[in-house]
Parts: sequence; C-alpha cells; structure tokens
Amino acid sequence: MEKKSLRIAYGEALVEEGRQNPDIVVLEADLGKSTMSCLFKDAFPERYFEMGIAEQNMASTAAGLALAGKIPFYSTFAVFAFGRAYDQIRCGIAIPQANVRICGSSCGLSDFGDGKTHQSIEDANVMSTIPNLTVLNPCDAVETRKMVKAMLTHQGPVYIRINRNDLPVFTADDGIPYEIGKMQRIVEGSDVVIFATGAMVWKSVEAAELLKAEGISVEVINVSTLKPLCKKEILKYVAGKKAIVVAEEATKIGGLGSTIAAKIFGEVNLPFAHVGIDDVFGTSAHSYGELLEHFGLTEKHIAQAARNALGR
Repeated sequence: MEKKSLRIAYGEALVEEGRQNPDIVVLEADLGKSTMSCLFKDAFPERYFEMGIAEQNMASTAAGLALAGKIPFYSTFAVFAFGRAYDQIRCGIAIPQANVRICGSSCGLSDFGDGKTHQSIEDANVMSTIPNLTVLNPCDAVETRKMVKAMLTHQGPVYIRINRNDLPVFTADDGIPYEIGKMQRIVEGSDVVIFATGAMVWKSVEAAELLKAEGISVEVINVSTLKPLCKKEILKYVAGKKAIVVAEEATKIGGLGSTIAAKIFGEVNLPFAHVGIDDVFGTSAHSYGELLEHFGLTEKHIAQAARNALGR
C-alpha cells in the first residue's frame, strides 16, 4: 500500500488554502523544515512569521492575530506545542475561543531518534482537557489535507497532531469534505470493533487481516476527531459486536480508551481491551517500527488484545 507524508500534506494544504484565502497566516518555532510549514514560507513569505524557539510568544501572537480577524496556523513539535505554551493556549486561545489552529508535529513516538524529551505521548490527552478546544488526529496524508480545509471554517481553536513518518493511505481522496466529530469505518466486521486513531488505524487494519485468517471478523473504525467524541457514533459501531478494542499511540491515562469507556459506561456490557502506552516515557530507537514493537503497538499486539477480549 502506498505511503505518504502527513507533514508534507500539511504544508501543501496550507499553501493550497493560502492561495484562496489571504487571511491565512503561518507561525513557526524554528522547525519549519521539519513541520513542513516552510512550504508556506516559500509561497507567501509576507504571511509567514518565524518566531524562534519561543512557543509561549508564538501562541500569544497567534491569539492576537486571530482576534484581529486573521486565520493563524502555528506549528512546532507536539511535545513543545502543549508543554511549553499550555497557559497561553488555555488563557489566551481557549477561553476567548480564538480561531487559532495549532499543529503538533512529530507526535507520539514518531520522532523515534530523539528520545523521550521529544516524544509526545500525552499531548492529545492534555489538550483534550481544555474546554473549547477541538482535537484532531489524522490517520493519513489525505485525511490531513481534508482536516486543514475543515479547520478553516470551524469556529474555535483546533489542535491537530501530525505523525512524522510516512503512513499508508486508507481514506479516499474523493473531494468529500472532512466532518469534525464524524468517525469512519475503514474495515467492516461483525465480531469485534477496534476504535483506532492516528497511526494505529494502519496497525489495526493489519491486525484485522491477521484475525480474518483465523475466522474472526473485525471492524476497524478511524477515530480522527478525539474531541468532541460522539457517544452516538460509538454506540452505532458497538451495536451487535462481541468485544471492543481501543488502539492509540498515546498514554492510556486520559486518552481515547479512557474517554470511550467513560462514554459507554453503564450502557454497554462487553469485554473491553485497551492497546496504548503504559505510564512511562518514550525512549530512543533506530526506527519507528522498533518503538511500536517495544511499546506493544504493533498489529500482533492489537490482534492479541482482540483475541483476549473474545476469550480466544
């Protein structure tokens, strides 16, 4: 299956939308060649602001630009996006509901070489606790492009987390707009449903193939809007299943698994398995795949979680 870069998709989408809307501005924290916001700089240098390694200032500047009528996108590594500017995001962006778009690039374990200081296993979890803030986690490059467009017309601040590595494309480049809050069925099945987000959609599809060979029918749902998370959507895909699995490239504490469990508590009585990162920091590795194996986030681990939930 063809793999494409989510980072390049993000940068190209900024340029494409920037041609249509002169109010779009981009701010960067000295990482433009990594986040690929540099593509916007090349196209519209007068609308690109290099803020340096000063994330707090960047967040506050973006808030001011938004309140003045501009549409600011600002990007940096995910671990810095929330960790260094939390107070500015909370007080200057979320409370006034400023239309700021925050890109947390190299999210999760995808920055495998730089280790625990640069790996953001908790960014989406923390950002989801902030009122008024929408949190997105695309599974591939096509969905990333659609999300950028959808973010333009959304009222209120948005956080999007972008994987550093090229990922297989599962969503259709069909011109249908991305709908914030809507889940998407990637694989249809009847025995177990896997709610997956980000890169775990890829691994869940592979897990579904492994289980298919064993006679287990698996449904894979792409949960690319982490907040708001629609209870009706969850119940729709849970209906008729024998077990639930949640797969996320994030700490298990306060993440997608915890949120889904809380949403359906008292209404659904099914075995529930959670694939994610335990209460530990990341670590350095030679490859992304090595880290996914180390932290139990491969198709083999997801498939085993499904077997366990089904009592196989």
